[in-house]
Amino acid sequence: MTQQKLAVIGECMIELSQLGRDMSRGFGGDTLNTAVYVARQVPEQALRVDYVTALGNDSFSREMIAAWQSESLHTDLIQRMENKLPGLYVIETDTQGERTFYYWRNDAAARYWLEGERAEAICQQLAHYDYLYLSGISLAILSPQSRETLYALLAACRKNGGKIIFDNNYRPRLWQTPQEAQSAYQAILACTDIAFLTLDDETLLWGEASVADVIARTQQAGVSEIVIKRGADACLVANGNEPLLEIPAVRLPPSAIVDTTAAGDSFSAGYLAVRLTGGSAREAAQRGHLTASTVIQHRGAIIPRELMPESH
Repeated sequence: MTQQKLAVIGECMIELSQLGRDMSRGFGGDTLNTAVYVARQVPEQALRVDYVTALGNDSFSREMIAAWQSESLHTDLIQRMENKLPGLYVIETDTQGERTFYYWRNDAAARYWLEGERAEAICQQLAHYDYLYLSGISLAILSPQSRETLYALLAACRKNGGKIIFDNNYRPRLWQTPQEAQSAYQAILACTDIAFLTLDDETLLWGEASVADVIARTQQAGVSEIVIKRGADACLVANGNEPLLEIPAVRLPPSAIVDTTAAGDSFSAGYLAVRLTGGSAREAAQRGHLTASTVIQHRGAIIPRELMPESH
């Protein structure tokens, strides 16, 4: 069995969760969630999973790296920056269970991963990976100059036979203007092979459009495999010239749903765990639904390993 290599690029932050007077601390990030759930569902001899970001030299950063290594994530490509720290966010939950998020991330280390001393050497390594995965947040936190460096890296990886995977995950507050985001998304989609799209994010970024129009627009941008995530509804997979697939979600009673944090991230992970190791798009989507439906029955973005569904 030849080991393939997947690098997941993004930002993980310190998470403080407040309920009444109680405060708990953890770590959170969309791409990190996906990386962990992929690594849990594939044998390492089949797929090596690296996480790519920048952190500080503080105790929180050390704790993050130790946690990721315990999940079989490779951390060799993570840069440590002397005068930077990880970003921070607070989740405030009211008595009705509604959550409000507050962020402190404007100078987080992850923003500078393409400007660090090791950036050029890391890009040279990444250009030879089989798969690079990133999200709209991975893109949004970068400076315009770093985005250009990123596009060059993605192009080099594809030229070497690698594939680019992108999750649209659009967060308006991270962008100067919607136009800036649209321009960046067009650039990234032009070099994307597999795109995960959430319709709410597509509407926020591009305006209201039918599913057929969203698929057509994304195909026109150059993406060959498009996965439309629709929560509790069936997901859709448009793969080249093949017929559109509609794969039902796992139905759960409302009482079983505890926390929808990381539902989309874990769906993408389940899909990729199957798809990158030779499974069909249908099998991959079924695995995505199973993973997401398991995660939302438990509290927190990353559930205990023993609660994971069995791998096939």
